[in-house]
Parts: sequence; structure tokens; C-alpha cells
Amino acid sequence: MSKNKVKPVSGDTLSRLNRIKPATNVLLNVMFLLIALACFLPIIFIFMISITDNNVIRKVGYQVFVTAQTFSGDAYSYLWSQRQTILHAMWVSIYVTVIGTVLGVMLTALMGYVLSRTEHKLNNLLTILIFIPMVFGGGLAASYVVISQVLHLTDTMWVLILPLAVSSFNVTIARTFFRTTIPDGIIESAKIDGASQWTVFFQIILPISKPVLATIGLFLAFGYWNDWFQAQLYISDSNLHSLQAMLNSMQNNLEYLTKNPSAGLSISDLKKSMPQESVRMAIAFVVAVPIACIYPFFRKYFISGLTVGAVKG
Repeated sequence: MSKNKVKPVSGDTLSRLNRIKPATNVLLNVMFLLIALACFLPIIFIFMISITDNNVIRKVGYQVFVTAQTFSGDAYSYLWSQRQTILHAMWVSIYVTVIGTVLGVMLTALMGYVLSRTEHKLNNLLTILIFIPMVFGGGLAASYVVISQVLHLTDTMWVLILPLAVSSFNVTIARTFFRTTIPDGIIESAKIDGASQWTVFFQIILPISKPVLATIGLFLAFGYWNDWFQAQLYISDSNLHSLQAMLNSMQNNLEYLTKNPSAGLSISDLKKSMPQESVRMAIAFVVAVPIACIYPFFRKYFISGLTVGAVKG
């Protein structure tokens, strides 16, 4: 009795089965275009509010379209008058973002590489220790005591850098990449040739790990650039406030700029001169644009890093 043999599917048949119909292709392109525009609209909306006269905003509310009668550059003029304070805060944000991103990427890559090596004796224990913070957090009180009372990092730049440098999520991404993408044969060949672990990591592993490094770098850069909570919690010196912390302080307390010696305004003069709603949107626009301009340069690596471990057809 003959058995029925399953005939292999040819490449042309697979291509025909996986081919998207023209109408479906157009529909998907239109849908993704609308999603992209929806993601971009808030930036346009913020910019339009920032160039709208503050009196118009008080009377009729926010408007998407700006006319010649409602246009006003008072918000950006005010930012220019406060350029010393704002530029200093921006310098703090840039410094923290650059140093924190570089340090975080290196620490995350080192931890991920160690956890990806199955021959490491403490691999299982360290993996559990890395996984626990993803499920259970120590809480704000515990972290505050450690940072302020044990490490004594309050009112320093390091308090803005170290708490966000390493996360369990980023370490897991790096570990998965190193374990699934880098062949063991490359590492074993380098060891046979006499290379040390540091040589293997810096000269072999890092150069071929650009996708995951760029992905983690973007996550860290976005986190550092948009962070204001650490400064509000641990920083009392206004000279160490980042741009985001300054924006949050302005939103919560109109007296913030008067406390800065470079402002030189009384509270009554500040209330009269400051276009409150439009200037907040102007600062939000100034904050969002620099970090948004970085993404296109790392888009290729970012997408490759996000698809680590994905099933390929």
C-alpha cells in the first residue's frame, strides 16, 4: 500500500500565496499614512498654539489654524529674553542625555552579554535578579532612601544619570540579541586565538551589535531627555534643573523664573509680560524637536533591534 507523499511547495507558489492584492496594499498604505499623520499632528498642534496670541487663547481657546489676526511671536520673544536660563537648562539636559546614554548602553551591553553566556556559573541567579524588578518594584520610599541617605547623590548630576542608566527591560533585549544573533563559533574561535573576554567583547561583539545598541540608546536617550521627575525629587539647586524640569516648574509654579537671578523680574511684571499658555507650548515644542530629529538617523538600527527574536518567514 503506497503512502501519499506531500509534494514540496515551489517558490512561485509561496510567492503567489504571500502576495498582497493591489487593493489591500493601497488600503494598508493609506492606513499607515493616517497613523503616521496622527502621530505627527500633536507637534503641529503645539507649534500652532505657540504662535497664537495669548489673548485669543483666553477668549476662544486653542486653534489649529493661525491667521494674521491671531498670529503672535510673543512666546518665542519671551523665550529669547530668558535665553540664559533656558540655554543653561538645555545644556544640563544635553549633558545628562549624552553621558547617561553612553553609560547606560555600555552597562546594559555588558550585563546582557554576561547573561547570554550559558557557561557562566551565576547565569541563572543573575537572570532571576534582573527579572525580579520587572515584576516587583522596591517603591519610591526605598529608592529615595538609597539615593539620598546611602549614596548621597542629591543635588548632583549623577542623581539625574544613575537611576535611569540600567533597566531590566533593556538588559533583557540585549541578552536576547546576544544569545540569538551572535554565533558561539565566533566567540570560541577568538578564544582559541588567545583573545581575552574584554577583547572578544569590544572588538568582536560590539561592532556586530549595532542594531541592539542603537535601540537601547534611543530608549535611554528618550528617557533621559524627557525626564523631569528625578530633578523634582532630588534637586533643589535650580542651576541643575534640566529643560524638562524647568518646564514642569513653570507649569506648576509661575514664580519659578523669578527665583532665578538671571530672570530679574518681579512676580507682577512676570504675570504681565509672560504669555502663559503660548510660552508653555513653545517650550514643549523646543523640547520635543531636538530628540525627534535624532530618530531618522537610527531608524534602520532601531527597527532591526525591535525585531530581535522575531520569527522569520
